[in-house]
Amino acid sequence: MKKIVIILSLLVLAVMQSACSGSDAPVTPVDPPVVADDFIRAADISFLPEIESAKVVFTNNGKAEDMLTTLKNSGCNTIRIRLWKNPADGHSGLAEVKTLAARVKQAGLKVWLTVHYSDTWADPGTQTTPDEWKNLSFADLKTAVANYTSTIITEINPDIIQIGNEINSGLLWPQGHLINQEAQCIDLLKTAGAVIRSKAPKTKIMIHYAGVKASDTDWFFGKVNSVDYDYIGLSYYPIWHGKDLTAVKSTIDALGTKFGKKVLIAETAYPFTLSWNDATNNIVGQNDQLVSGYDATPEGQKNYMLAIKDLVKTSKSGIGFAYWGGEWIAFKGSAAVNGSTFENQAFYDFTNKALPVLQVFSLN
Repeated sequence: MKKIVIILSLLVLAVMQSACSGSDAPVTPVDPPVVADDFIRAADISFLPEIESAKVVFTNNGKAEDMLTTLKNSGCNTIRIRLWKNPADGHSGLAEVKTLAARVKQAGLKVWLTVHYSDTWADPGTQTTPDEWKNLSFADLKTAVANYTSTIITEINPDIIQIGNEINSGLLWPQGHLINQEAQCIDLLKTAGAVIRSKAPKTKIMIHYAGVKASDTDWFFGKVNSVDYDYIGLSYYPIWHGKDLTAVKSTIDALGTKFGKKVLIAETAYPFTLSWNDATNNIVGQNDQLVSGYDATPEGQKNYMLAIKDLVKTSKSGIGFAYWGGEWIAFKGSAAVNGSTFENQAFYDFTNKALPVLQVFSLN
C-alpha cells in the first residue's frame, strides 16, 4: 500500500508541474543568481537598443561611455526592461530584450523584466491582448500565458519579473479585466506566477500598480491578495499622482504592513529643464507640474530623486526604486514629431552629457 501511495503522489506532482508549465514537458528549474533583499537602485532603459541603433554617443566626465557602464559605475544595481509579445517594429520584443538582458548580466547588474502581456504599451487605460491571442477561449488564453511566461523564464532568466505593467484594472482585456472579470484576472495572475515559481523559485515576482493614493492601492492589493508574489511595485509621477511626498511614504508603510510585502517605487522621473529638444510634446513642461522645492534644473532633478530614495529607505517596507525614461533622449532629431516625450527628464542633457541625477544610485 505504501508503494502505491508513493507512486500516486509522484504522479500527482508530475501532473501539477505539467499544468503549471503549460505543456506536457517536465519542468526544469532555471534559477538566476540569488537575489538578496538589498536596496534596489534601478533604471528602466528599454529604449536603449533603438537609441544605440541611431549611433547616439553618450558622454560622462567628458568621455564617450556606454550607458550600462555609466549606470554601473554610478551605483545602479538593477536594470528594468519592458517586454512586448509581438511588437510591430520588433523593439522591446523577446529577441531584443534577451540580447539587452545578456548585456546587463555581463555588466554585473540584475535584470528586472516588466512583462506587458501585450504587443504594445500596457497601462491603467490600455491592456490590449496580443493579436496572436485575441480570439482564444479563456482556457486557451491561460495556456498561452503559461507557455509564454515559461519561455521568458527559460530564455531570459530574470532576477525580478513583473506580471503585467500598471495593472490597476487587470490585464489582457477583456478577459482579464479586474472589474468586469475579477476571477479570471486573478486566475491569469496565478497562472503566470505558478510557472515562475516552478521554473525559477528564486526569481522575485512583482505586482505593479500606477498610483500612490492610499484608498486605491489598498483596494487593489486587497483584490490580488490571493496571488503568490513578493514585491509591490508603485508608479509615482507627481504630474499624475500628487505632489505630497509624505503621502507616498505613508502608502508604502501601509501596504507593507497590511500585505506583508516589500514595496518599490517601480517608476518615477523628474525634469532637469522645462525646455525641449525635439518637436514632440513633452509630458512635463510647466512650473505648476513640479513639486514644491524641486526646480526643473539638474540640481532639482537630482534632489527630487534623492528625496524619493530617502523616503523609500526610511519607510518600514521600502526596498528600492526605479527611474523611468532616463535613456529616452530626443534621438530622432530636433524636428521629430514622433520622438521623445521625456527628453527633459532623461539622465542626459541636450548634448547627451550625463547629469548629476545619476548620483542618486550611489550607496549613500
